Amino acid sequence: MHTLPLAASLVSQSLELRPLAAGDFEALYRVASDPLIWAQHQSTTRYQEPVFRQWFNDALTAKSVLIVIDRHSGKIVGSSRYYEFNEEKREVAIGYTFLSREKWGGSANKELKQLMLEHAFQWVDTVWFHVSGQNIRSQRAMEKIGGQLSHKSTTPLNGGTQEKLFYKVERATF
Repeated sequence: MHTLPLAASLVSQSLELRPLAAGDFEALYRVASDPLIWAQHQSTTRYQEPVFRQWFNDALTAKSVLIVIDRHSGKIVGSSRYYEFNEEKREVAIGYTFLSREKWGGSANKELKQLMLEHAFQWVDTVWFHVSGQNIRSQRAMEKIGGQLSHKSTTPLNGGTQEKLFYKVERATF
């Protein structure tokens, strides 16, 4: 098995998560077309339709992407995904998360990650989050959900380097 099994839907007080479908492009692009969402991201041009379309097509192929729906409005407000599932090591990563700005600063990201962590811990003992060293917003979000900084790495990127921070959440302490 290369992908973590996905539930038909995961539901909390204000959010519903379900697997990405081909028909979700327009609604999800309405969220992703906001340049400020990508300002601290390594792919700062993902708000552009051709760049987002490539991301979306890759996401469909991955079969591990979840759409985030606001239960009160019924609107798609973002997405997240599982990746790097290692059944033998009992590990998976959660990332590629983005939410509409209306969801920033509130409880949505924590609620989203809580749902995803609860689901993942049925199959794994460790969940990893990979965060760009320049993405202060995501670093703060990791701290809010109890992510522990494990280690850092530096990789070449566009003629320079990029620092990546590795946070983890363990089932035993979740």
